[in-house]
Amino acid sequence: MGLLLFGVAKDIAGQSILTLPEGITTVGELKSWLLATYPGLQQLNSLMIAVNREYAVDNQPIATSDEIAVIPPVSGG
Repeated sequence: MGLLLFGVAKDIAGQSILTLPEGITTVGELKSWLLATYPGLQQLNSLMIAVNREYAVDNQPIATSDEIAVIPPVSGG
């Protein structure tokens, strides 16, 4: 499975699906990699990660078989 990007995160990365890099085993490591690889993401107020359709904490393990979504802040009214 890949990393699914939505909203402004997709715009910053320039694509809607990324491949999970080798060696990344937790949500926190994934966030660090995303911020280093796509510095524009650092401008966001928050960046949530969902694993298998549930919001995840930084120490949660992830695997290449998981469905991982990168969810930027959502505004609305």
